[in-house]
Amino acid sequence: MQSTHASDDPVNAPRFVLPVRVYYEDTDAAGVVYYANYLRFCERARTEWLREIGFEQQRMLEQDGMAFVVRSVKADYLAPARLDDALSVVTTIDALRRASITFGQKIVRAETVLFSADIQVACVDWQRKKPAPLPDTVRTQLEKIKTA
Repeated sequence: MQSTHASDDPVNAPRFVLPVRVYYEDTDAAGVVYYANYLRFCERARTEWLREIGFEQQRMLEQDGMAFVVRSVKADYLAPARLDDALSVVTTIDALRRASITFGQKIVRAETVLFSADIQVACVDWQRKKPAPLPDTVRTQLEKIKTA
């Protein structure tokens, strides 16, 4: 399963789509995706999008001393995903602030939205454990994407 984009230019696409297959390990005893796993799917999609546009989080931590941490999550569970479902995690940038990014994320099966969330991620100076401005290279790229 490969990621897809809303345009032919993956580095500047305004949304990112990560395909996800539901495995047995993702489900509860009833065969339904366990609620916390939706957040794991979203985390993977954000990480893969950042990686695809040139920003590996480990490298950002090592080179800039900066890390992204989840500050808040507003989530709506709309319908269950089940074992073997082929899902898509659709990610957009809803807000870009000095030291944070708010991602809009949806998990869909075919045309049905199963899960929807607004996830705010803060940029943190890892040594001081305090909010810090997004690195200029990250901010510039994300601004291009948000306005594409």
